[in-house]
Amino acid sequence: MEPITGITRGGVAWTPAFITAINQGRCIGCGRCYKVCPRDVFELVERDELDLEVDDDDESDSDYDDDDNTMVMNLKDALDCIGCQACAKVCPKKCMSHAPQALPA
Repeated sequence: MEPITGITRGGVAWTPAFITAINQGRCIGCGRCYKVCPRDVFELVERDELDLEVDDDDESDSDYDDDDNTMVMNLKDALDCIGCQACAKVCPKKCMSHAPQALPA
């Protein structure tokens, strides 16, 4: 199936990439994605409730040793995502995964 596409005001084809996952092991719970999202896609949840481990690929563990860093971002309603990818652009830890999607049959 063909991915969803649109046309910009300039007449250029555009394919939105919708959020598919958050790497919660890398997330620092800063809330930037929540603040920039024009829809109700994200929510902050307690890190301890998810029993997460720190991502081994991250070069700095100092963000995770802080007692104030008890929250992590979670997908509240991924189906409300409009594919703008604003969340990925503001994420300092590059936690977001996006992909084009096809229209449901």
